[in-house]
Amino acid sequence: MRQPSHAKPAFPHPGEGDLSTADAPPPAVAGSSLLFLREEEIRAAQDLLFFAYRDFTNAADVILDELGLGRAHHRALHYIGRNPGIPVTELLAILRITKQSLARVLGALIARGYVSQAQGRADRRQRLLTLTPVGLALERRLFERQRERLMAAYRDAGVPSVEGFRRVMRGIMDEAARAYMDRAGQARARAARPV
Repeated sequence: MRQPSHAKPAFPHPGEGDLSTADAPPPAVAGSSLLFLREEEIRAAQDLLFFAYRDFTNAADVILDELGLGRAHHRALHYIGRNPGIPVTELLAILRITKQSLARVLGALIARGYVSQAQGRADRRQRLLTLTPVGLALERRLFERQRERLMAAYRDAGVPSVEGFRRVMRGIMDEAARAYMDRAGQARARAARPV
């Protein structure tokens, strides 16, 4: 069960064995010291990832809960929105869930009018997924809630930290996820070029 965002946090406050960096020395240049590889540092990084995931997803959970949807629906909306016309097989590869789970998620999104599907042009067995105008509006609403949290964190961290964050996140991802991110970045760059 998710903890309401207004509830008192169930973790230490600053000065009580917390994860804050208020009294920590400034970060060293990447790779200049191997102290960050100690087990306690890795466990602290796990804590940071778990807390960040919890709070990042909670920003959208409130909206999803109101609609009777969950995080799997949100992930599907996100990737369909980022990849209009995505084949179901590609969405399965990105989400790494079973066909049955995806069928339930897509069934709900299609029934509620958030997602439409069309046959592939070359292969009529292929199902291509696109967000409907209502789906685009919902995905945008969810994005804006999470954008607020990311923008505040990026602003507080500063440009060099944002780049470091991206490098760390890419290092955690597997090769397929990095390849997806590279393809998506190249497609966005091509789309942004003047004609």
